[in-house]
Amino acid sequence: MKKTRIFSFLLFIIMLITWEFVVQVKGISKIILPAPTTIAANLFQHFQSGYFYPHIIATAFEVFGGFFIGAILGIGLGFLVAQSKTTQEILQPYIIASQAMPKLALAPLLVLWFGFGYTPKIIIVALVCFFPLFESTVTGLSHVSREKLALFQSLKATRFQTLRKLRLPTAMPFIFSGLRVAVVLSVVGAVISEFIGANKGLGALIIASQGMLDTTLMFSVFILLTVIGILLYQLINWVEALFFKKYSYSREK
Repeated sequence: MKKTRIFSFLLFIIMLITWEFVVQVKGISKIILPAPTTIAANLFQHFQSGYFYPHIIATAFEVFGGFFIGAILGIGLGFLVAQSKTTQEILQPYIIASQAMPKLALAPLLVLWFGFGYTPKIIIVALVCFFPLFESTVTGLSHVSREKLALFQSLKATRFQTLRKLRLPTAMPFIFSGLRVAVVLSVVGAVISEFIGANKGLGALIIASQGMLDTTLMFSVFILLTVIGILLYQLINWVEALFFKKYSYSREK
């Protein structure tokens, strides 16, 4: 594991050196492709001046707010639907249809209904996060062997006991997998929502940098968004590890 991490880091360094070398040798304008050293200097400058902080806070608020709401709705509705095959067959086509609609197309309508504040952006993030969590919850709760179900039935376990002792432990790896996907998508959803009618946030900063032809700033924001996504992904991994360690649930799928 340590060797693979070292090789991965070395590959990253080689890519940066190659990028820097090509830009410097070819004399590529920073409007087209800024060098890594130029981007690093830009990041340092804007962090030192405090320019990035309001935008990071705004995007983080949208990400956490939308992710929290989407997680509650996705996991909660997934639990309800998984309890009944009939309910699942009735509701699933409508849920899939709602996810087939591009979220960016909803943004102008949500702005019209809720204004230019945080509300429409949080709603878009919640919609983006909802489906992966709903699908993973339903799949996890349904992914139980018939033999184990027959054993619980033979022991006359109640529906709640079967859910708590069998279905839920089986579903948790699926739910955490959905959380990992959803938390990364929440960053994407927040940025997309900020493309329309936002004057604060990292997505709005991308639009502003595009208008100013400031490609260096744009790359700096890309790096910030990537780091945020990686940190959130690792946070879910950490929570998952703590959860399985505490409750000793099997992670075997």
